[in-house]
Amino acid sequence: MKPRDIQLIGQELAIVWEDGSESYFPAEFLRKHSPSAQNIGEKDIFGNQYGGTGPREFPGVTIQGWELQGNYAIRPIFSDGHGSGLFSWDFLKKLEAELPGD
Repeated sequence: MKPRDIQLIGQELAIVWEDGSESYFPAEFLRKHSPSAQNIGEKDIFGNQYGGTGPREFPGVTIQGWELQGNYAIRPIFSDGHGSGLFSWDFLKKLEAELPGD
């Protein structure tokens, strides 16, 4: 499913999906769940882990903007300088189930 509209409302990334459903992702939540190598790390062919050892909470972080990546993802730019996480539409729908209070 693809978004029909994306907006920043306060400190939440708001998405209206093509089926009319809506998702609201707090900036701190998205930063914590960024699928970037910097955030979750990556392994080389020998199984050595690189990265992913930084902070796990990001209090006060905001979304400064974003870029669409082709027709499949969004790349938020956060106030702490992080901007390498690509959030695919499928990944965002899966993350929605992990939102606090859901």
